[in-house]
Amino acid sequence: MTTRLILICHGATAATRGSCFPSDEALDESGKVGAAALAGRLPHADRWLTGPELRTRQTAEALGLVAAVEPALRDCDYGAWSGRSVKDVYACEPEVAAAWLREPATAPHGGESVLSLMQRIADWLLIEQTYPGRSIAVTHSAVIRAAIAYTIGAPPQSFWRIDIAPLSVTRLSSDGHRWNLSFAGCTLPRES
Repeated sequence: MTTRLILICHGATAATRGSCFPSDEALDESGKVGAAALAGRLPHADRWLTGPELRTRQTAEALGLVAAVEPALRDCDYGAWSGRSVKDVYACEPEVAAAWLREPATAPHGGESVLSLMQRIADWLLIEQTYPGRSIAVTHSAVIRAAIAYTIGAPPQSFWRIDIAPLSVTRLSSDGHRWNLSFAGCTLPRES
């Protein structure tokens, strides 16, 4: 039994363009246009999933997907930092922000730690590998970074070493026992 999983990062938003911690913002115009350009290029899938946030649901819609909301695919909870620019957080709380990057178990913003996010995604992937066939999921860069780190057995500190661009595509596959990274890149590769 093979499970194939295509993770698509949501389109661009004002927060991604402004280097801000996201809140529940909508796609910006280029995010909508970029997602619409990918519509019709996706391979067949047995299941379509999306995170619950507006930007993921709008991306799925622009891709032409009728996707079920999967709560586990929600973005990291950035707590009090949501909506603030990274520059502002570092200017106001430099030691706290630096500690957050060094220590994956901390959540100084009162939201979710990187370690908690990674565990949530690892738990979801364990369940997901029981579904045969192909699933396409529209989610967030943080979720995709966590999935890649889990798949390749990387330590939690590697989370910050993985860049995921808006509308990038990551492919994972599982034989029911473990996940493998099949592809990570910025364009949707053609597949029959």
